[in-house]
Amino acid sequence: MENMDKRDLPFLTVGRLATLIESSEISPVEVTEAYLDRIRKINPLINAYITTADEQVLLDAEIAESEIANKRYLGPLHGIPFAVKDQFLTKGLTTTNGSQLLSDFVPDRDATVISKLKEAGGLLLGKLNMGEFAGGGIFNYPYGIPRNPWALDHTTGGSSSGSGGATSAYLCATSLGEDTGGSIRSPSSFCGLTGLRPSRGRVSRHGMFSAIWSMDTPGPITRNVEDCAITLQVIAGADPMDPYTEPIPVPDYRQHLTGEIKGIRIGIVKELLLDDYIDPQVKTSIVRATQKLEELGAIVEEVSIPLMKNAMSYLIQIPHTVTEMSAIYDNFVRTRLGEYNHDVQVNLLLGKILPAQIYYKAQKLRGLLREQTKNILRNFDLLVAQTDSEPAPVLTSGHMPSSKKEIIDKILRPIFSTVGFALVGLPAISIPCGFADVKGTKLPIGLQIAGRPFAESTVLRAAFAYEQATEWHKASPPI
Repeated sequence: MENMDKRDLPFLTVGRLATLIESSEISPVEVTEAYLDRIRKINPLINAYITTADEQVLLDAEIAESEIANKRYLGPLHGIPFAVKDQFLTKGLTTTNGSQLLSDFVPDRDATVISKLKEAGGLLLGKLNMGEFAGGGIFNYPYGIPRNPWALDHTTGGSSSGSGGATSAYLCATSLGEDTGGSIRSPSSFCGLTGLRPSRGRVSRHGMFSAIWSMDTPGPITRNVEDCAITLQVIAGADPMDPYTEPIPVPDYRQHLTGEIKGIRIGIVKELLLDDYIDPQVKTSIVRATQKLEELGAIVEEVSIPLMKNAMSYLIQIPHTVTEMSAIYDNFVRTRLGEYNHDVQVNLLLGKILPAQIYYKAQKLRGLLREQTKNILRNFDLLVAQTDSEPAPVLTSGHMPSSKKEIIDKILRPIFSTVGFALVGLPAISIPCGFADVKGTKLPIGLQIAGRPFAESTVLRAAFAYEQATEWHKASPPI
């Protein structure tokens, strides 16, 4: 492409790169080299990558370049460099699950989502930092603390921390995260990105380390809605290796990005906008975002889902978290517990001693939450709320907070509004909707849009309409 400096290539969207690659105006090799150069320069500042695949990705880029030159173009991800949370198995490339326990683990196969991305011509740049076993969060990172490109002393969110940081800092064109209670949506919100948690069963989990079996869901983290749709298109669909994927046809998601939402019924979940739980600047941005959706033709009303405010609590989410995680990794708990970070040890041990009746009660409450939500979605197409109830918190280090107030302030409040949709298994997206001023630092705010099961098309359509009517997604971090 004439007059384009190679250093500018990482700043293009997937959609724009795809157009230029298909027409051979730029080559996959040029794009890959540009990303690797930027990773070498920027990653030491934000610690987004655990492992890079420099030699292999350049070889793959040469193959992609040859295929395209010979008229074998595979689609919009062909020749596009991507990166993934280190929770997914990658053949021949170390997969740590964010833990020193697996520092030498090199899989002999790819996770299904990795295979699909490669089959679509995607180029794997490397593996991204994360909370240990997707259950550590924001306090300890065995491979170093990921830093937010908008403010290096603030968190990127957990546990898809590196996916948020790398995508926001233009260290990959698109990325994959994994969302259990909010681990795609929170990094997206904190880093000014678009991140989609698909419906449970829409994307295969084969070859992915689990955190909470009943909630884990892979999904894309990107810089705009179109890129999100492009990435989801490739990874979605039934997988014979994962019996929990649903044999439901995958629509052409990009075709649904019309910008038209007239008549769509949207419910604002009032329990998630409680003043006791939400930063005033975040609430202001969400209210303005819902007004914009109304201006675009949506029918917006307040709705009540009473149990939503209790989703991220000792009553519902936490019993699922600690019980399922300790069961999944029972052998490690019995033989290598001392090698985990302190905060993960606490969760694993709590899971071993939690009384069965508490887990049983959590299951019953989850069922009630599902019914309450399903009843609302009979009359509404979408639900909206903030993604996170406050901007990205300042980084902390050391042990998990022990007092009730610290746990509420540092763990529960920031992700208070993402967990409910995850417990129900709904598709939910986070898109940029504003900025907060935190002691002179500008930090992104995310709008969360959730839909009926397997209605990702409607979620993406509304997100795209809002995105195109605003400028928030065009902002870049100062790094």
